[in-house]
Amino acid sequence: MLDEIAQAVLARDEVVKYLRGGYGDRGDQARERVYGYLEELQTKQRHKIYRALQHPLYPILRKIERQHENLHHVVGAARGHRIVYASNHKSHTDYLVEPLVLDDNGIRPPLIAAGINLFGGPLGLIHRHVTGAIPIRRNTKDPAYLITLKAYISEILKKHDLFFYPEGGRSYSGELKPAKTGLISAALAANRRDLVIIPTAVAYDLVLEDHIIARQRVKRTQRPFRRELAEMVRYAVGYRSRAVVTFGAPIPAGDCDPHSRTEVLELTRMIRARIGAQYKVLPTAVFAAAMRPSITRRDLESRIDHMIEELAARRANLGVMSGRQAIEEAAEPLETRNIVVLEAGRFRVRDRSVLRYYARTIEHLLVTPGRPH
Repeated sequence: MLDEIAQAVLARDEVVKYLRGGYGDRGDQARERVYGYLEELQTKQRHKIYRALQHPLYPILRKIERQHENLHHVVGAARGHRIVYASNHKSHTDYLVEPLVLDDNGIRPPLIAAGINLFGGPLGLIHRHVTGAIPIRRNTKDPAYLITLKAYISEILKKHDLFFYPEGGRSYSGELKPAKTGLISAALAANRRDLVIIPTAVAYDLVLEDHIIARQRVKRTQRPFRRELAEMVRYAVGYRSRAVVTFGAPIPAGDCDPHSRTEVLELTRMIRARIGAQYKVLPTAVFAAAMRPSITRRDLESRIDHMIEELAARRANLGVMSGRQAIEEAAEPLETRNIVVLEAGRFRVRDRSVLRYYARTIEHLLVTPGRPH
């Protein structure tokens, strides 16, 4: 049975046009596809249950210390605006960490756009009926789906804020990926003059899935989430990390024309640039970026000091102020994670792919735009 939002979607001009054959498809088959996608997209957020729920990932989540910066941007925007949060995407734990930072501080909870691979089994029921997550089919070109999704997001924004990841999936290489325009365009189509985009950056000392995703670097196939969850539980043994969520100044988007590809692209690039600029530079990242196959502590400290000077000159959001601090705070976690080892006074690399993954997390802050790298 279709809910109120789904019924509003069916009444939107672009959906009516599609069902009448305006995009080349028509008849019962077109209607069946639209109705099927609407049933798939429907979600419900039961906030009180969400807070009380012993989530399947709670044993992992409690190992992550949540920190936040610049929450005042959100508090101010929440008073009179519809908010779309646009964040980089590091880990499956993002879906919990970032919304919980908002909830911890009494901010109204947004709905979350999440990959459809997360909606299988019991976790899928929780996402659909408790957390208010919207399943997203990435990379599909079915016009029935794209039209329905865009209309659904537009209608959702009449009643709810939205949290989504412009990169699409997680970054398997560690770097900040290019942002996609689809959901941004859909949000603009809501035609809300009060719409603002809040660029959001999440950074971890250690990413729970680092060993799993770093060896692929590029995502090749979509694996069942239950398999990924089992691997995450295995790598959670001894795992401890901070998650630093940084909120940027709201970007007014109410006057942006959703039908202008130029305006949508400019907005998308601005959002990505803001996310990248406010990404928290943590000790593990500078340690990894300065590391060599074999290096003395003194030389590593000097290399990190020079890197921090360069980052400071570029006004990066620094969470580490010296090479000594970086080594003191990053060496032990990276050794425990079996990424580096200290032998005879020298740091040596044990897992090059994972070390490079962490180095790439700040690559966008060290490369001059337009310069080959």
